[in-house]
Amino acid sequence: MPHVSSALARSLAHNLSRADYTVAALTEAFGLSAVSALQQGDAAPVRRSLCTIARHTAVAIRLFWLGDSCSREDVEEMLSPTHLEELLSGGIVSMAGPQVKALIAIRPYAYHDARGTGEWWIASDLDEIAGVAPLRTDHVLGVGGAGRTLAGLIPPLHVKHSLDMGCGCGILSLHLHRFSDQVTATDISERAVWFTNLTAALNGIENINTRVGSLFEPVAGERFGLVASNPPFVVTPRAEGVPTYEYRDGGFAGDALMAEVLSGLESVLEEGGLAVLLGNWEERSDLSGVDRVVEWTGNLDSWVIEREHVDPVGYARLWARDGGSHPGADDYNTLVAAWLDDFDSRDVSGVGMGWVIARRSTIPKTLGRTERLSHQLPIQTPGAHLLYAINAHDELRDLADDELAASLLMVNEDVTEARHHMPGAESPSVIELRQGGNFGRSIEVDPALAGFVGACDGELSVGSIIGAIAHILEVDRAELAADLLPRVRELIFTGFLSLPSAPSSESEIGRLE
Repeated sequence: MPHVSSALARSLAHNLSRADYTVAALTEAFGLSAVSALQQGDAAPVRRSLCTIARHTAVAIRLFWLGDSCSREDVEEMLSPTHLEELLSGGIVSMAGPQVKALIAIRPYAYHDARGTGEWWIASDLDEIAGVAPLRTDHVLGVGGAGRTLAGLIPPLHVKHSLDMGCGCGILSLHLHRFSDQVTATDISERAVWFTNLTAALNGIENINTRVGSLFEPVAGERFGLVASNPPFVVTPRAEGVPTYEYRDGGFAGDALMAEVLSGLESVLEEGGLAVLLGNWEERSDLSGVDRVVEWTGNLDSWVIEREHVDPVGYARLWARDGGSHPGADDYNTLVAAWLDDFDSRDVSGVGMGWVIARRSTIPKTLGRTERLSHQLPIQTPGAHLLYAINAHDELRDLADDELAASLLMVNEDVTEARHHMPGAESPSVIELRQGGNFGRSIEVDPALAGFVGACDGELSVGSIIGAIAHILEVDRAELAADLLPRVRELIFTGFLSLPSAPSSESEIGRLE
């Protein structure tokens, strides 16, 4: 890949900013719905209005987002004082007669995290919205749903050294740099590393160093306080005629890549270090997918959250289409059959998609949690809640039942209660506790637990509340305590209740050094 100097990248970024090529400016010009459609690969609403906006902005959009050919005169005017020849030699644009065409995409991206908001430019390969099909096998994705999701999972810690494994276009490295003194970004693809370097240079970020290599090989012997990875986890049949794409296929059979990544985390995490990953895992007839993931994490504390579960037919159709095929295409039936044959060979009943949070604790493993959360979350940055829950786990782990009974708990402000009555019934048939924030959980509770939560105002101890409820319900206090205390611990972990000493999900950024 051609060398792009930091000076050239800074000059190009300055000109893009001057051309109002930002999410904020585009949203003001086109409206939120049109920009959202553009980010999702539909340019029609924006194209309709290109002629109504400033010429420099329109040229930047057409060149670097839509992949259009633009006149040399328009491009040079938009880029001035950057010389077009520099972009030609840097492999950023090409020329055919008087027309200039981008060889890569450079697109604005608005971010929001625990430190605040802002914008970056992200360099990547041009894609379908720019008329590129089929994609090259070493295609480097820009910002998509998976990247945004993983960025939101980054816990608001500050660490000395973080790792972005499988860096792609560099979006995660940019997010990590806001929480790290130094970021190491690795990828098996030299093309991806080139894009990460360009993305960092466009945004003037200097604490990201890149290395080429597979998985943990480039960082052997090193330790990190924070690891983020969106590995090429797609379960892909190793069959003739099935295309492989570096951004999604790690070259392993089944979900062996996820097993390899998770089992290797312990070698790169420092004591107390956290890892957040996206992944896919197979559901087998003899073992659930999430339980298999917990096994792969070995001695690490682990929390597996399955966000979606897809049957083999749905999974095969999803990834056949992702590669550019479609029903009716010559290769579509062959691709779907290859996926289904591959699943049959391992007795796979479905594939889970979700998040894995792992930690190298200073003590033997105490957290091995699995859950399925398929609803839309009410927050953009769940990493804050993940960190709260892990801290709450640690506090609860060290808190004996008699100490918990002496504690004062508070109901979090986003928690509400819903009671459902059958027509004419005096007592509710269902009582629910609901979260308006955090993970937006909704759980069914019995009258005893509902009464307990309703009394948690920070003035009465847990033991006093249980004693009062036992008296009202005319049940044995010890038996009620044995029933309620484990469920109270769960409500604290999930953020319905909080201990006075436990930081909330909205607390200030912690430090891990």
